[in-house]
Amino acid sequence: MKDKLLALKEEALAELARVETLQQLQELRVKYLGKKGPLTEILRGMGALSAEERPVIGQIANDVRGAIESGVAGLEERFRREENERRLAAETIDVTLPGRPAPQGAVHPLNKIIEEIEDIFLGMGYTVEEGPEVESDHYNFELLNLPKDHPARDMQDTFYITEETLLRTQTSPVQARTMQRRQGDVPIKIICPGKVYRRDDDDATHSHQFTQIEGLVVDRGIRMSDLKGTLLQFVREIFGPQTQIRLRPSFFPFTEPSAEVDVTCFKCGGHGCRICKHTGWIEILGCGMVHPRVLEMSGYDPKEYTGFAFGMGVERIAMLKYGIDDIRHLYQNDVRFLKQFARS
Repeated sequence: MKDKLLALKEEALAELARVETLQQLQELRVKYLGKKGPLTEILRGMGALSAEERPVIGQIANDVRGAIESGVAGLEERFRREENERRLAAETIDVTLPGRPAPQGAVHPLNKIIEEIEDIFLGMGYTVEEGPEVESDHYNFELLNLPKDHPARDMQDTFYITEETLLRTQTSPVQARTMQRRQGDVPIKIICPGKVYRRDDDDATHSHQFTQIEGLVVDRGIRMSDLKGTLLQFVREIFGPQTQIRLRPSFFPFTEPSAEVDVTCFKCGGHGCRICKHTGWIEILGCGMVHPRVLEMSGYDPKEYTGFAFGMGVERIAMLKYGIDDIRHLYQNDVRFLKQFARS
């Protein structure tokens, strides 16, 4: 048995000298030191030895195992070191090379306008409210003084999902939901930004989906002059301190009286140019005093409370402010177009 062990040691060490890869080394380890290896097989026969021979053979077996394990460990360390050296050589980084600039994104012009408008009204004590884009006919029309047979519904060509469910045509339903949630509490000072949908042919100035920001104020003693002062402050923050406004009578079912709001052309200062069609004025939004019926349907006594509301298209303001001539640029995700706003 002693001879077998010594022969096994010489055989294993000779084979170790021929190993060239980690895979071969692993196979050799299993071959000689595994449960089915020759060393284990020899040790199983130690039971037939005499009491005097067992410690001698056991010591030799341990020496053989130790020699093989030591050889395997040393070779494994060498292989791993060489592999690391090869990888480091292949992955060497030249720290003197100039860096590669990472492309930077820019805030989308619509988001820039929304954030700017929100900041303006937050500074005036307003809060921002949101609501669902899939809305009920009740909130989108009926609570805004637009019953089912109202002719003004034809002005908003609506995407209906069912007879009572639709894609909202305005963010005004958020106003109704807020008034109902407040249950008669005042003051209410909110703006409602969000997407709205109407069946329209897409062209340079129209889109079937666009963004609105509407505002609502409800309290005791709210007057038309409060509305005008609020809008004047807003347009001067957006278009510059010299901007003036004018209110032209108009009609909206949910406000009475109602008005369209024009601002002095920020390009020509009101003298007349191509942008304002030589009138000196540009229309930007609609507004009015909240209709008593709208207040009443949402739980506010119109004899005690009054309010005003306004609504604007974010795309229109973005196009005017940044000189964009086609609304479709805002939705086509052309990086060449969007990169222009990285510095603005």
